[in-house]
Amino acid sequence: MATSLLCSQMLAAPSRPRLHRIASSRLAYARRGILAPTGEGTAGTGTGGSQRRLMSKANASPAAAPAPAAPEHPAWFETYLRASSTVTNLFPLWTVLSAALALARPEAFAIMSTDKFTAALAVLMFSMGITMTVDDFRRVLGQPRPVAINFLCCYVVMPALGLLLGKMAGLDAGLVAGLVLVGSINGGQASNLCTYIAKGDVAMSVVMTTSTTIGCVFMTPLIAKAVLGAIVAVDAVGIAKSTVEVVLLPIALGVMLNATVPKLCRAVEPICPVIGVLATVLLVGASVAQCAGPILDAGLSLQLPVAALHLLGGLLGYHLCKALKFDETIARTTAIETAMKSSAFGFLLASSHFSDYIVRVPSAVSVVWMAVMGSSMAVFWRMVGLPPKPDSKAAEKRSLAD
Repeated sequence: MATSLLCSQMLAAPSRPRLHRIASSRLAYARRGILAPTGEGTAGTGTGGSQRRLMSKANASPAAAPAPAAPEHPAWFETYLRASSTVTNLFPLWTVLSAALALARPEAFAIMSTDKFTAALAVLMFSMGITMTVDDFRRVLGQPRPVAINFLCCYVVMPALGLLLGKMAGLDAGLVAGLVLVGSINGGQASNLCTYIAKGDVAMSVVMTTSTTIGCVFMTPLIAKAVLGAIVAVDAVGIAKSTVEVVLLPIALGVMLNATVPKLCRAVEPICPVIGVLATVLLVGASVAQCAGPILDAGLSLQLPVAALHLLGGLLGYHLCKALKFDETIARTTAIETAMKSSAFGFLLASSHFSDYIVRVPSAVSVVWMAVMGSSMAVFWRMVGLPPKPDSKAAEKRSLAD
């Protein structure tokens, strides 16, 4: 009887080595921040092992879970992405080469008739439209301040800067008038592509371009009369029609396509920058070819003020947004929208409404420098990238602390 009682106690009580292993195991769990399974050390059952497995799974850190593997693209697609990035990063070079060809051989762009010019602009806008959604425009329309700041830069800062640079450079009165006219026209459509390349807010860029385009119906004549003493007639109906055909309609079609077949749009999105670059290069070449003579006649004394107008205008727009605590994407978008003007439209106005021939020369020179400065800003910011947002920095610090 005593023997059987002793045997049962020996079976029920764990041995000293067994107790030592349990204590070591619990200490290891405590160091790892995991509760020790309550069933550990229970003899004769499988509960301890199963509880350990369940508790380990329940208490395992999310960081320990393997990250999902990124989808692999075919080799040809990876090669295309690298080539597309190279073509886009060389955007300023293609712009300069296109302008140089147009100056040397204007007839090379004779194929770009008015209809084809309009079609190229529409393709450019459509390629931007498929990268946007209706929610993008809802968000932008709920932020009127950046649009108002860009309008102020377009029709106050840029005309004043043109007048100041012209006076500082000692230019003739006709050239000063031409610089002011360049500063007082609307933003150019190529700014939407440059904003996309610069990782700015494309929907905001489109709204800004549209607002300044509509605004030029009354702002450009007002500035021309007040500053230059000239009455400039602007075809309001024609501008409204062109805005709908060239900007609003192609973008609306792109947004609708993105909402209908988003997978298709994501598949073709990598080619959009290349299409936009090609369309812009053709547009720059065609614009320069139309006024190659005045550009060649302009000396270095005019080239520098025109280049400074676009560069300084972009920098002022950027730092004004930064001073008002807007984020990086809005600052970049405003800078590009301020720097890039519809210089070909300025050339048309100068040719139609100013008797002095040299008034149109700054607009002709601006066609080149506007594209060079805008594309250079876009590629620079594309290579720099966007800074991390403050909330993402805080989240990163918390994850490291955990």
